[in-house]
Amino acid sequence: MADTPITLRLTIADPVAGVRYSLQKDDAPHEPVTATDAPLSFEVPIRLADDNRVLGPFVRREGPARRFVYIRIGQSAGDHATEWNRRAKIDIHDIPPALLDKARAGAVLEVVLPGKGKDGSPACATVRPVKGWTVA
Repeated sequence: MADTPITLRLTIADPVAGVRYSLQKDDAPHEPVTATDAPLSFEVPIRLADDNRVLGPFVRREGPARRFVYIRIGQSAGDHATEWNRRAKIDIHDIPPALLDKARAGAVLEVVLPGKGKDGSPACATVRPVKGWTVA
């Protein structure tokens, strides 16, 4: 069978206003946007293999099983006038199979992420969800 296209929605609940964010596609920023005080969402098109592997130009790999998507922040999202130069790593290899089945049937899967670290700066490194994966 062929891979199934699905959509993941990454929602940053409280981004740092005035900071530019983007997805990372291959090794470049993709459609950067400047955050306001409102939640910020990115729609990530990926492909789902028959064995539930996630594939595509937005998907990064680490080791044999870990798959994730990067959100670029500040300079890495193309805003060279800011002090921030970060990426947030969002794990996608651990999405429950039952949810992947719903995505295969057409549902969008969403995860809600924190936008700020404890010091109020943009959250970066491996970012753990505020609210885990759900059907949007």
